[in-house]
Amino acid sequence: MSRIAARFEELRRARRKALIPYITAGDPSPPMTLPLLHALVEAGADIVELGVPFSDPMADGPVIQRSGERALKHGVGLADVLGMVEQFRARDRATPIVLMGYANPIEAMGPARFLQRAKAAGIDGVIVVDYPPEECVEFAQAAKQHDIDPIFPSSQIPAQLTSMSMCPNCSRTFATASGMRFVSARSVTIAIALPPDFLP
Repeated sequence: MSRIAARFEELRRARRKALIPYITAGDPSPPMTLPLLHALVEAGADIVELGVPFSDPMADGPVIQRSGERALKHGVGLADVLGMVEQFRARDRATPIVLMGYANPIEAMGPARFLQRAKAAGIDGVIVVDYPPEECVEFAQAAKQHDIDPIFPSSQIPAQLTSMSMCPNCSRTFATASGMRFVSARSVTIAIALPPDFLP
């Protein structure tokens, strides 16, 4: 059982909803990402979604777009993000981490190499915003072989995937025979102002 499935099973037994916060890796600065990840877990995060900065975040709103721009100014790329997760895993082996990003950085690294490095770093799931589910069955199956859950927003469920069933261990997560998962959830993105002495 994956860390994500195990965590949702714990939540199901406790009759709790999942708290899954999102931050962009490298924002507000690369050295802050690791302490922010640990702080989120200490504050009660069940799963953490970590954004990979990208220059053309077509599916994101202005808050996440600006966070990506700030991270890119620091030169943060996919390899850096994987390194941050690897550092996180040195202290936390339990909290599931889901990467959220776009296809270009993965294609530039090479999907096979990306999955190998993601598994080695301790990634549990991946959301690739511009990978249509019906066109990336091979990637989804390869991800599952590396014990990484491919996750898609429920808005991307293609019409031809009609035989959907509830994943037995994942609340409001749908699984198909190909190993894909579709998440149906409500979320909100907010921006907060940090005190001047918060940053190193």
